[in-house]
Amino acid sequence: MKITLNRITPQKNTITTTALVFLFGCGVFAPEAEAQTSPSFTYLSNSAKAKTTRYWDCCKASGAFDGKAEVNAPVKACARDGKTPVDAATQSICSGGTGFTCTSNQPWPVNKKLSYGFAAASLAGKSESDTSCACYELKFTSGSVKGKTFVAQVINSTMSSDPDSNHFSLMIPGGGVGIFNGCQSQWNAPSEGWGARYGGVSNSSQCSQLPAELRQGCNWRFGWFKNAKNPNTTFRRVKCPTELIAKSGCTRKDE
Repeated sequence: MKITLNRITPQKNTITTTALVFLFGCGVFAPEAEAQTSPSFTYLSNSAKAKTTRYWDCCKASGAFDGKAEVNAPVKACARDGKTPVDAATQSICSGGTGFTCTSNQPWPVNKKLSYGFAAASLAGKSESDTSCACYELKFTSGSVKGKTFVAQVINSTMSSDPDSNHFSLMIPGGGVGIFNGCQSQWNAPSEGWGARYGGVSNSSQCSQLPAELRQGCNWRFGWFKNAKNPNTTFRRVKCPTELIAKSGCTRKDE
């Protein structure tokens, strides 16, 4: 169900996210240019509150299997190299198979106030068939990242101790393997993962422990994300940006 909000641009059901664009040569920021280059999002739900955590366990994502939701295709999963696609029927390394997380699932900055990436989620009143491959705009409301926006495509499910709460676990390399450690098989990570099993590495210099293929996402945490400690957020569903779909290969049929 699409919900038309009061604060809209002339384009139906869209709101333009403001970003700062640096004009090279003159050394100033230009809001005018910013308005022309910032992404616009189509909102598909009302706003709600959620908590966040982080992880990177290297396991094949739940959304990479057939039948999780009404989608054009399951989420892309990869072989051990993190790049070569594997079939949807391939089991996860975390259940004895040969399917892994793709290295393209790490987050990246769009501008100073906006980043894209992927997440696992558990949302009150929603099943995995409702959330798999859906995208959500997270506006952080606490911590060092307060005021920034992260648009995440949900490609995995997570368990919440409170079924009436909303939880996003952001996929960040070096963010802690959690319950499962597929990174030991994929990248020869320590038995507890890089850093602490829950929480991961503690500073940017420890990102050097990760393979080169994952360091960009690890450094993102200490750069754009300012090493935020599980910040609170508001969220609402948006139509998935093409940049995320290009990496996951998955689009919901209800968009």
